[in-house]
Amino acid sequence: MKIASFNINGIKARALALPAWLDDAQPDVVLLQEVKSVDEAFPRALFEDRGYNVETHGQKGFNGVAILSKLPLEDVTRGLPGDDDDVQARWIEATVIGKQALRICGLYLPNGNPVELQDDGSPVPGGKYDYKMRWMQRLQARAVELMSGDTPALMAGDYNIIPQAEDAKRPEAWLEDALYRPESRAAYRRIVNLGFTEAFRARHQGPGHYSFWDYQAGAWNRDDGIRIDHFLLTPQAADLLLDCQIDKQVRAGEKPSDHVPIWIDLDL
Repeated sequence: MKIASFNINGIKARALALPAWLDDAQPDVVLLQEVKSVDEAFPRALFEDRGYNVETHGQKGFNGVAILSKLPLEDVTRGLPGDDDDVQARWIEATVIGKQALRICGLYLPNGNPVELQDDGSPVPGGKYDYKMRWMQRLQARAVELMSGDTPALMAGDYNIIPQAEDAKRPEAWLEDALYRPESRAAYRRIVNLGFTEAFRARHQGPGHYSFWDYQAGAWNRDDGIRIDHFLLTPQAADLLLDCQIDKQVRAGEKPSDHVPIWIDLDL
């Protein structure tokens, strides 16, 4: 089963590029982030005509996540548990029914910039970085639940986290950025250390592997990228892992996103 994650940075802007990639890559399941569309305006027919079941959790002009699946989807839920007042569309999960059930969670983790800190170094309450860190606490709580279940599960998407220095071409440029601050990376490690396998690093080591390049300052031409799109697998899912790759060539297509897809192949 080929499962991909792709921050498309606007479904309308990628209305040609995304279907072309689907036709070429033929993933069985796709987790999309930053669709930037309400559910009613999502172009379902583009994907249903290609055999995909479509589930969305949208928001006008911002955020938004979706699942495309050629396999049946069951028990679809929207919104990360833990804060009923959080209206940002950043989480969707469902059970994919293949040879066996797989729980898939698609996420678009808050960016967190600009970082606003109090005199004691803690995030300013209510600020964007404070929201990021509180969201990650909720993510950890959901991760604990997934780890305790018998069904293989994964959490994938745009984490907006640079885990290690080797995941950035110029790590020194990100030292004070919310994506690389020590608090962000420590929160990510706490989740991974629950027992998750980071799929890409289970198959590839060393620097030079990126999934995001800023549109500005010629970052793509200089390969000045960062790796912020990740698959985290529970032990049951990790036992099924066959491969994990980043589709870097997609960034060179027509009207590309600032991200490229990352995908895994599971023995399902």
